[in-house]
Amino acid sequence: MTEGESNNNCRVVAIPNPFVKRKVECAGSAFLRYYNIKCHGEDASFQTSDLKEKAEEVTFEDDVEYLRSLDPKDWKQQDHYAVLGMKNLRYKATDDDIKRAYRQKVLKHHPDKRKGKGEEIRSDDDYFTCITKAYETLGTPVKRRSYDSVDPQVDDSLPTSTEIKKEGFYKAFGKYFEGNARWSEKRNVPLLGDDNSPREQVERFYAFWYEFESWREFSYLDEEEKEKGADREERRWIEKQNKAARAKLKKEEMARIRSLVDLAYANDPRIQRFKQEDKDKKLAAKRARQDAVQAKKAEEERLLKEAQAAKQKAEEAERARIEAARAERDQMKKNLRKERKALRDLCKSNNYYAQDDDETVAHMAAVEKICEMMKVVELQDLMKDLESKGRDAFLNTIRETDEKLEAERRALFETKKVDEQKAKKDSSIKAPIEWTPEMTQLLIKAVNLFPAGTNQRWEVVANFLNQHSTFTDEKRFTAKDVLNKAKDLQSSDFSKSSLKKAANEEAYDQFEKERKKVSNHVDDSGISKSDSGGKLVNGTSKPKIAEEQTKPEKEGTKEDRAWTKTEQELLEQAIKTFPVSTPERWEKIADCIPNRTKKDCMKRYKELVELVKAKKQAANLAK
Repeated sequence: MTEGESNNNCRVVAIPNPFVKRKVECAGSAFLRYYNIKCHGEDASFQTSDLKEKAEEVTFEDDVEYLRSLDPKDWKQQDHYAVLGMKNLRYKATDDDIKRAYRQKVLKHHPDKRKGKGEEIRSDDDYFTCITKAYETLGTPVKRRSYDSVDPQVDDSLPTSTEIKKEGFYKAFGKYFEGNARWSEKRNVPLLGDDNSPREQVERFYAFWYEFESWREFSYLDEEEKEKGADREERRWIEKQNKAARAKLKKEEMARIRSLVDLAYANDPRIQRFKQEDKDKKLAAKRARQDAVQAKKAEEERLLKEAQAAKQKAEEAERARIEAARAERDQMKKNLRKERKALRDLCKSNNYYAQDDDETVAHMAAVEKICEMMKVVELQDLMKDLESKGRDAFLNTIRETDEKLEAERRALFETKKVDEQKAKKDSSIKAPIEWTPEMTQLLIKAVNLFPAGTNQRWEVVANFLNQHSTFTDEKRFTAKDVLNKAKDLQSSDFSKSSLKKAANEEAYDQFEKERKKVSNHVDDSGISKSDSGGKLVNGTSKPKIAEEQTKPEKEGTKEDRAWTKTEQELLEQAIKTFPVSTPERWEKIADCIPNRTKKDCMKRYKELVELVKAKKQAANLAK
């Protein structure tokens, strides 16, 4: 083979693209045939062809006696299918069947045909009119549907329990559903099926029939025809009556269909089996959940037991550790006591103590210090040194111990000195503020002006006090100072509220100042305290306020005697102790305050109330 021939025989192979998954919908006549067989158990195309073959083989009856017995005037009550010879075919007859039947009847029973045969014809009530009416009714789709709806051969009954037991569920109900399937607005009505029908098919069957839409209507049974009305109003009234009658019959028809479906659903063995299966599934799921809960509970109990065991084991280990530590400490103490005793005995036996009593006492004290300061290992090392070096090692140890103690004392002294200097320096930087009554009153006013919720409240209160006080720059209020003072006022023993107590005290002091000021004014004006008649003194009349202030002094009664701070505090405590609901309240309050009567206490209480009201008004005006 040459090179050219080899090139001509080469084939080019195309590499295909990667496979792509696509979604495909079934369609076509083959699928429709498969669907009809699957859902309805029959082939619609074969059924149609079978019907055509059967239509060609259909023969029509010709009952002349029945035709002659008909009354043309009562044509609405006649059996139109029987008139055309399709008594047995009825609603299954096609339009072609009706036309062929009518042609046969016309060819045979037309008045002209019969007259030609010598038959006597009555033009008024000839039965051929019934044949014409039958064809008009069945040949028109609307009129035929109206007649088929009330066909006297239609069985509207429901299967009885005896019939169900005798024929079986599927056979008894199958024919009833097939008979009523003709009324369906939708095509491809699902069949009842058999005991082997899958659950999806059964559910689809009952879903269809519970939503069944019937084309059956009852206009053929109208008692009056609308065209017979004399005028429009009468025709409307006839139509209204006819519609009401049709609606009633339609409602009864739908109730009958629903009763048929309910009866079938209640007796369907498949539904009962499905319900039992669902029940078993629910029961199995419930048991599974219970088993899971029990397993979880058992697991939790196991974990709890393990945790308790681990905890108990840990506690036992801890107790063992503590016991071991205690035993070790006891052993160390025992060893320490042993080593101390050995040291004392060694020093005594080797006569390390001097012959002089003073030096002996000092060395014995030094030995005790060494025993207190040294541990077991150190004491053992010291014993070895004493055994090898003798008294020189003893004296060196005493000297080292004294130096160590002196160094510790010196370090402690230095630390204390540094702390004192630091405290002195801090005290020199800022001395504590001494709160005067004026400062307290100013704090109360600031707290009332800036209530809780104010942004940076205590800084604002401190600035307010700094602006309105007489402090120099070296002494200024801080937020911490005013907060601590407010807390001190709140922790008072005689009042729930610190600010209220302070306000009462300040109000009391202010009241006393005002009273003394008025008294001094009266004394300076030259008014005589013994003059009670308001006469002129030095050419002037006695002022009313001076008269009111001097009158109690002239009378000298206890009721107007000034209240001391102790009496004020006792009054406040007694008012808190005996609330308003206490019987004989003011007698009990007066008993708590020496040298004060019920009237004094009540009067003082009213004065304080008026004073507090006045301060509140002043605070509101300041805001």
